[in-house]
Amino acid sequence: MHETLPRLNQFQFPSIKRSELTTLQINIGLKCNQQCIHCHVNASPRRKEMMTDETIETVKQFLLTHDIKILDITGGAPELHPRFFELVEYARAKQITVIDRCNLTILLEPSMENLASFLAEKQVDIVASLPCYQADNVDNQRGSGVFEKSIEALQRLNRLGYGKSESGLNLNLVYNPQGPVLPPNQEQLEQAYKTELQQRYGIEFNQLYTLCNMPIQRFGSTLISNNTFDEYMLLLKNSHNDSNLGNVMCKSLLSVDWQGYVYDCDFNQMLGLNLKGENVPVHLTQLLNEDIQSMPINVRDHCYGCTAGQGSSCGGALA
Repeated sequence: MHETLPRLNQFQFPSIKRSELTTLQINIGLKCNQQCIHCHVNASPRRKEMMTDETIETVKQFLLTHDIKILDITGGAPELHPRFFELVEYARAKQITVIDRCNLTILLEPSMENLASFLAEKQVDIVASLPCYQADNVDNQRGSGVFEKSIEALQRLNRLGYGKSESGLNLNLVYNPQGPVLPPNQEQLEQAYKTELQQRYGIEFNQLYTLCNMPIQRFGSTLISNNTFDEYMLLLKNSHNDSNLGNVMCKSLLSVDWQGYVYDCDFNQMLGLNLKGENVPVHLTQLLNEDIQSMPINVRDHCYGCTAGQGSSCGGALA
């Protein structure tokens, strides 16, 4: 796979600093039941990396010492971690909002029969990947048969109340473009999703998040192989919207990898760009009693993927 980090310092992204920390996002493991071409963490069924028990306990401690409001759990398929259920229960007992970054098909795995009902019982917010409302586009990006399974999983979640107005069970979908282009207008695409999914499959959901494909890891390597990396980077840079800088997720979020090392965001994590811009990695244990507000954020040119056009973050468009 081609390395992208050496190519990400051409345009000098604007400097930014952290504000109040509200969200702890943890990559709990890289094992996944899918292998998607746009995946920026290179997750797959063959990956075995998992967060240790010791690091899980450090996460719990950090949630309390820093009064974290939101625990955002990602992977891989985070639900495959043997302590996923326990960690969710712990955070919800502390009145911390929990987000499960779910690929939907995990709900249909033989060992996950009770997953959907557990998430509903604990009132976990689900952010679910569905890169299109058409089968061919989804299967081309995520694998044969993924769309059909995703629809079945969404219908299962709807039956539990997810996506229904006033149920309190939030179901948000995620759209990624098929290639090196910017996402379309989020509001307009959300309406198209809601219309198509309701009419064809009777599916309801709360919001659609449009995410820009990051020029790193598997997707970045594909761009290099196709000789379109520089062209895509120029598109991101020329589409930069300065007003998005105040809302980028790294200002209020901390990203933790499966080993417990800390980064400004999930994308920096995949690039190995440490929190403090130093050569020595920073571990979560080192930050248990440290205030990181106003700390400079480690930026490179991939950050234009978060500020281009409407902007892009783990919560969708910024503008």
